[in-house]
Amino acid sequence: MTASPRGRRASRPSGDERQRAIVEAFETLLRTRAMADIAIDEIAAGAAISRSAFYFYFPSKQAVLLELLDRMVTEVDERLATIGVPGDDPAAWWRASIGVFVAVFGEHRSVTVTLAEARATVPELRDEWARRSTRWVELTASTIVAERRRGRAREIVDPRATSIALNAMNERVLVASFGAELPALAADDVLDVLTDVWCTTIYGTPRP
Repeated sequence: MTASPRGRRASRPSGDERQRAIVEAFETLLRTRAMADIAIDEIAAGAAISRSAFYFYFPSKQAVLLELLDRMVTEVDERLATIGVPGDDPAAWWRASIGVFVAVFGEHRSVTVTLAEARATVPELRDEWARRSTRWVELTASTIVAERRRGRAREIVDPRATSIALNAMNERVLVASFGAELPALAADDVLDVLTDVWCTTIYGTPRP
């Protein structure tokens, strides 16, 4: 084995690596602490950088949370893009689509709960969530309209209003389950229950 040249230093982490380290350190802390109780110094220490280096990448904890939201939404959208449109088994399609949200937000459950809490007091987070979630509302509404044209979905008075209600329900159910609220669905029941409610609402039966 050839020895490394004497005096050679390990390569320094890139800007992207440092940013990722900050995001991961913050999410790790959120698993056991509320955002208000986490200090910038703790995040910096977890990312193995200085406090001043933290501020080079993010102006605040809220900005890190916004970055986490962006990464989660990107992952959701990438997974949804692989599912396509409802085929011969629409219930399976809705289950797969809802399952994307359950999986991604479940993998980042502490972030999901923190986002729900922070949106009440951080306008930027609230506005960004509204912008991102509106796209999912429109996707759901257009799918309901397409299913009606195929003669499968029932005559819903307002597909978009129904979409808003269903998506808001999903969010609330997930936050309650992930946050161990009472009452709340058990984690293993979330996907089954949400799929049945969505299919019953859209088709009049949980198994169209």
